[in-house]
Amino acid sequence: MAAVDLLARADACANFIRSKAPGFSPKLAIILGSGLGGFADTLQRPVSIDYRQLPDFPTSSVVGHAGRLVLGYRGQVPVVVMQGRVHFYEGYQPWQVAFPARVLCRLGIHHLTVTNAAGGINTGFAVGDLMAISDHLNLAGFNPLIGPNEDKLGPRFPDMSHAYDPAFLAALERVAAEERIALRRGVYASLAGPSYETPAEIRMLRTLGADAVGMSTVPEVIVAAHMGVKVTGVSCITNLAAGISQQKLSHAEVAETADKVKDTFMRLIGRFLDEAAKMA
Repeated sequence: MAAVDLLARADACANFIRSKAPGFSPKLAIILGSGLGGFADTLQRPVSIDYRQLPDFPTSSVVGHAGRLVLGYRGQVPVVVMQGRVHFYEGYQPWQVAFPARVLCRLGIHHLTVTNAAGGINTGFAVGDLMAISDHLNLAGFNPLIGPNEDKLGPRFPDMSHAYDPAFLAALERVAAEERIALRRGVYASLAGPSYETPAEIRMLRTLGADAVGMSTVPEVIVAAHMGVKVTGVSCITNLAAGISQQKLSHAEVAETADKVKDTFMRLIGRFLDEAAKMA
């Protein structure tokens, strides 16, 4: 895809969103992963847009991803929320997987929060834990920046030293402590999916330093870093990875666990966004 097309398409989509909510200028954005979409319901004065209405916006085929963009307010702070995302395994091209994050950044956000459901690799983790993402391993076999670079979006070789902003990470952990919410910290590994990992692959990932594994998030973080937008990440440990537990892995287990922890998750994210609004 030509770089100029990517810029034009992202701006066309952003302008369409603006036309649905004149004067709305989001400061913060959040992408909600599998089973975690309920946070969008806490926003005030919401405007909901189905992904299918948005130009070039990919639509999710996965259960637990509602496929709606919600514009609203938390207090006086304008926030845009993605209820669900698409994945590489659904058949999309790399640029399409990351396109929604591009659009959020072109809307003018200062900070992006990414969330996901993940499998626990760290043997000290338990199902239902929340993990602050300190860094990631991109093992999905693709990068959304491959192809011609558009200098108006970002540099050809963006720095990823602090892909997850340290100051916002500290704020997230501070909020968790104040709310008495147990919050792990760890490295998130992204694989292509859609098959779950084998026990041998999980042993490899642990050796590489991964604490949790999933099939999303990293493309969004890469393009946000490319565009100069700060990022914070939270994983919900919805299952123990293959070889750690004898239980057979299933998406139903992911959805069930996400539902059980949704109240704690929403409390953490809500308080964090309040702090992020002061910092962004």
